[in-house]
Amino acid sequence: MKRIARLLVCACLLTGLVDAIFAQESSTPPSQSAEPPAQSADKSAPSYDLKAQAVLDLQQLQQKYTTLAQAIPQEKYSWRPAEGVRSINELFLHVAGAGFYFPTLKGTPAAPGFTPKDFEKSTTDKAKVIEWLNKSFTYAIASVEGTSNAQFAVPLPKLGPQANEGDVVYLVVVHAHEHLGQAIAYSRSVGVVPPWTAEAEKKNSRAPQD
Repeated sequence: MKRIARLLVCACLLTGLVDAIFAQESSTPPSQSAEPPAQSADKSAPSYDLKAQAVLDLQQLQQKYTTLAQAIPQEKYSWRPAEGVRSINELFLHVAGAGFYFPTLKGTPAAPGFTPKDFEKSTTDKAKVIEWLNKSFTYAIASVEGTSNAQFAVPLPKLGPQANEGDVVYLVVVHAHEHLGQAIAYSRSVGVVPPWTAEAEKKNSRAPQD
């Protein structure tokens, strides 16, 4: 439980760091003054393969983001729920930008062609937004696949007490999941049913009725 709590705190801190970078604000590394959590007494072998699960999650997230982005009409890309809040295209580009940024925290070389400054406002073109989403997820997935199991435990003290490369992988997935919910709410607000939900409803309507 202590490790889960620490990861959630790191997720909040680093998600805020991404927002600050894209807003051109100065970012400050998370505080390292906190006492590290007590080491777990559990010495049994891990029963969960974070690497394989992260790759699977990111592949599924890529499919959902790109099909949702495709389903939303171009004229709705500038819609935003309120003044000062990200528009639909800015939300998608925020997710893409985070996918390019987070892996660099564990040493993955920066993606060619990606510039963080003003990235969220760099385009409103639907086809280009979808292209960036695909490039970002492909980059993030390759970063995870290129991380050995041993590297997941490599310390990253600059991110906080006992942080490691596995935490960065965890954050890549958590951040994308967090904003998928937001993207679904946005799509519903402009009258678009998520494609996977529409397909499920279609299948249910064909199912025999008792």
